[in-house]
Amino acid sequence: MTHALIVIDVQKDFCPGGALAVAQGDQIVPGINAAMNDFDVVVLTQDWHPAGHSSFASTHGAAPMSMMDMPYGPQVLWPDHCIQGSLGAQFHPDLTVDRADLILRKGHNPAIDSYSAFFENDRTTPTGLEGYLRTRGIDRITLVGLATDFCVAYSALDAANLGFGATVQLDLCRAIDFDGSLARAKAAMQAAGVVLV
Repeated sequence: MTHALIVIDVQKDFCPGGALAVAQGDQIVPGINAAMNDFDVVVLTQDWHPAGHSSFASTHGAAPMSMMDMPYGPQVLWPDHCIQGSLGAQFHPDLTVDRADLILRKGHNPAIDSYSAFFENDRTTPTGLEGYLRTRGIDRITLVGLATDFCVAYSALDAANLGFGATVQLDLCRAIDFDGSLARAKAAMQAAGVVLV
């Protein structure tokens, strides 16, 4: 009981046709379902924003994918997505949700976005995932899901910084690749000791 699979944000809004669609985001679902059987613990994360979230471009009358300085640092302003209780916030319908030991919802603080499964974007407010994994005896995690260059990468970097052995299985991820973000994310993960396979 030492190795967990962390499935990041495989939700309708991040799949083709969604509000913040990641190209081919739906194509990773069968592989993720198959991989679940190889792990002791499976955790699903779910982006779960209140309407009018501070990371939404519409909240500020700004253009989607523009940048804004927040009290915690620079923030991409996204299209409205994964609003609590909405269809877009639901998991992809083919994802084997029943296999999850834990479903962790993040991004519900209206003032702070939350890419990582471990911390909100202020880098200090924990989600509780670290404590859950420690009490389950987990010391290694493999991350898959959406999107490689944002929520997956932030989660992997935090996992490595917290002392977990962290692997990102790239064939079961898809990226937004916004303005070179994928190359930067890969370089940062490798520098932090995250294994990319």
